[in-house]
Amino acid sequence: MFLLAVIALTIAPHASHLPAWCSVITAAVLVWRARLALLGAALPGRWILVAVLAIVVGLTFATHRTLLGREAGVTLLVMLMALKTLELRARRDAFVVFFLGFFLVLTHFLYSQSLLTALLMLLTVWALLTAVVLAQMPVGHPPLQRAAFVAARTTLYGTPAVVLLFLLFPRIGPLWGVPSENVGRTGLSNQLSLGAMSEIANDESIAMRLRFAGPVPPPESLYFRGPVLSRFDGRQWLPAERDPSLPSRRPSWRTGGQKLDYEITLEPLRLRVLPLLESSDQPPGSSFMVDELRVTRSADLQWLAARTVTERLRFEASAWLGYRAGPFQPDLSLRQDVQLPPGLNPRTLAWASALRNRPDLAQADAPTLAAAVMSHIKREDFTYTLAPGRYGEDSPHVVDEFWFDRRLGFCEHFAAAFVVVMRAMDVPARVVTGFQGADPQLQDGYLIVRNSHAHAWAEFWAEGQGWMRADPTAAVAPERISISRQLQPAPGLIGGALGTVNPELWLGVRRGWENLNNRWNQWVLNYSKAQQFELMRKLGWSSPDWQALTQLIAGVIVIVALAGMAWTQWDARRRDPWERQRSRLIKALQDLGLDAQAHMGPRSLAQQLRTLRGAAAEPLAQLLEALEKQRYAQGAQHLAPKPWWRDFKSAAARLGPYSS
Repeated sequence: MFLLAVIALTIAPHASHLPAWCSVITAAVLVWRARLALLGAALPGRWILVAVLAIVVGLTFATHRTLLGREAGVTLLVMLMALKTLELRARRDAFVVFFLGFFLVLTHFLYSQSLLTALLMLLTVWALLTAVVLAQMPVGHPPLQRAAFVAARTTLYGTPAVVLLFLLFPRIGPLWGVPSENVGRTGLSNQLSLGAMSEIANDESIAMRLRFAGPVPPPESLYFRGPVLSRFDGRQWLPAERDPSLPSRRPSWRTGGQKLDYEITLEPLRLRVLPLLESSDQPPGSSFMVDELRVTRSADLQWLAARTVTERLRFEASAWLGYRAGPFQPDLSLRQDVQLPPGLNPRTLAWASALRNRPDLAQADAPTLAAAVMSHIKREDFTYTLAPGRYGEDSPHVVDEFWFDRRLGFCEHFAAAFVVVMRAMDVPARVVTGFQGADPQLQDGYLIVRNSHAHAWAEFWAEGQGWMRADPTAAVAPERISISRQLQPAPGLIGGALGTVNPELWLGVRRGWENLNNRWNQWVLNYSKAQQFELMRKLGWSSPDWQALTQLIAGVIVIVALAGMAWTQWDARRRDPWERQRSRLIKALQDLGLDAQAHMGPRSLAQQLRTLRGAAAEPLAQLLEALEKQRYAQGAQHLAPKPWWRDFKSAAARLGPYSS
């Protein structure tokens, strides 16, 4: 029953990743096996198991359309582990379950590598090792507490070796970066539809952590640039498609203002775009390496990785709060940023045309036109809300519906409408998505950017000045930009209850836990080749490389081997008291003429004694059999009692040495 409980503990964290049918069948199989154990009933026949396995394989293929990959593999592994319990007839079957359990523990890290997951998996490994100890006992079962103690002690013995392997073994790409086949993801995306940002506004999961080398800039300057969207089809904003007829040229680039140096830890956002602080000091076309991943800056100032980022990244970066990106003069590359889908949003286009033809704006430049649009947003009855409702259900003119009819929106509604209006006035403009603002983490000095900080703003182009940021949300809801948000209680029974009873206590608990998670990320998950070589520098290598690392590993192996030999010699001197007394027993029997060997147990010695000395040796043989019971029976003693040795000596003296 304990083994079934351990199996359930091992499988349970996968419940949210498994198909519903898999969880139901797994629970049913474990309950069935527990009932058979309680009733002492026979296990099902092999053909029944083969039929169930065939059904499971068919359901897996029907669900995932494959038997390979992460999702299908974990589903099959869970089902195999559950079904194997219906074959638990011998100890070797139990060991198959143990091995499946240890492998299943590893698969949990394919979904999460958080500190909580690590602690839960440590508990699971301890439980599996306890079950292994119970299965290894020669007679009966020791108390569960004793087996758990042995398992914990064994784990502690192995901990130094695990730490050394972690610190010194060559770093390779993590398996945890394997993307899932069909798993939904919230957060930034390479496309934007009205309502998309508001859907993640309450997602308090962490997108990145950063720490500045100097003073922290004000919240209104923290814009983290993500995907840049230039194409509009009437409902969605999409990335630009480069026109192959245009010449390839590097845009002009100017920096100024305050320079910020910071350290950033990016969570796996499953995007190619790295949302770094606007604006990094490298010009378009430059690149850098992060853990063997090349990141290049595009012409529209995005940082694009060579592949989708599916693992956590930690690196240092710089940014200039004052910057300008060209082209600074009219260019053919700007024509895609004034295009609008034909026949859509006629009222907005007519309004923009009327604004452009106002006498006071007839000769106005782009910044003046942008200021006029911002003034309209401030002056009119627009409302910033997390629940603007769905747009475009009754009409394809979604911007008209927002700009004139409902006037309720989140950041993407304001940014999209602003860009459409600017383009209608023949001013190049585009939508930029990313993150804005951050929550301070008081315990360790880090700032936390959450998915709920996801934001959309606009950029327009002005002759002589290049691309300029415009955030319409700041016009209607300036508090969203200038004031760091307070953490909201996370959904769930415990978090909601604490947040209701004592919000400050909940904030403190949450910040403390996130601080621990940050330390876990910095010290464990982000331990890369660079950190490994830095450790070697601290150990005395001036310019560490793979050859030096190999020498260090070899030296550690030699030291560990010598320490193991010393331990073996020391352990031989402090053997089990029973072993010392058994050596004394072997010597005494050899004096009686027996060919007693160290590997023989008391029962074998008693049989040899009867064969060699006959009935005269019966008292001594019975004493040896009694000694075996004292050693191996339930509640066995570690030492032969003194009365036994007195009786043994007396019987041996009466028997006398053997003479052939």
